[in-house]
Amino acid sequence: MHKSLWVSALAIVLASVGSTGAAAGQATDDIRSPQPPAGNPGAGAAGPIWRGPQALLLDSGPLVTHPGGGPAGADASRVQNSSFAMITLGFTASTAGPLRVTDDFTVPAAGWGVSTITFFAYQTGATACTLTDVRVQIWDGPPNAGGTIVFGDTTTNRLASCALSNIYRDTETTVANDQRPIQAATATVATNLAAGTYWVDYQLGGTLASGPFVPPITILGQTTTGNGLQWNGTAWANLTDTGSATQQGLRFVIDGAVLPVELQKFSID
Repeated sequence: MHKSLWVSALAIVLASVGSTGAAAGQATDDIRSPQPPAGNPGAGAAGPIWRGPQALLLDSGPLVTHPGGGPAGADASRVQNSSFAMITLGFTASTAGPLRVTDDFTVPAAGWGVSTITFFAYQTGATACTLTDVRVQIWDGPPNAGGTIVFGDTTTNRLASCALSNIYRDTETTVANDQRPIQAATATVATNLAAGTYWVDYQLGGTLASGPFVPPITILGQTTTGNGLQWNGTAWANLTDTGSATQQGLRFVIDGAVLPVELQKFSID
């Protein structure tokens, strides 16, 4: 996992920019895609703001690159299109088609009781929270290299809540654009995981035709931010920025508790 482990609940979700609401068959939302209306740089989506979990186990990496740099003082998650020729705003992960995304995480020795996982996505042009569906699977290894599913499926809607993240996805040439407010979709998981490396695989649905698109982990000065994958309907492929051809990671937040001793697994020689 080429990304940082965060141990404080940061309500970081990012900004917007001018690009498409693509069909489910499109793997990415890129700067070169058809542009939506420019929007009002001083406006923004309205609704409850996600504040992060009470019992944080993992925040897999940052989205915010410019705190307060989005519309109306919100945060921005800025694509580095001028600095590094990156052009992918988000990756399609839609329940309207086969496209899903996945990334890995590591559970330490004690094991975790996972309550919820929060995922971050946008639908271009949203003015409020529009995500209504989250489907989640957890694998005990890489899904493209022998992993097996230990939790979830691709049919059950596990959405518990949706809130705005106060982050907008934009670019270096569309600063403070308000067309891509990032939403935080929290899924109920309620499962125990023993120590090991897992992959969480997910897709989302919403009330708009656009996406949903999942913005990758974004770090200023870096073009490679992880080892995420995207299911294209027939195979898993690297989650790659279309412009820089560099692999990206995904932000998700796991809420729960370290397992008590009586629920941990031990081996006796």
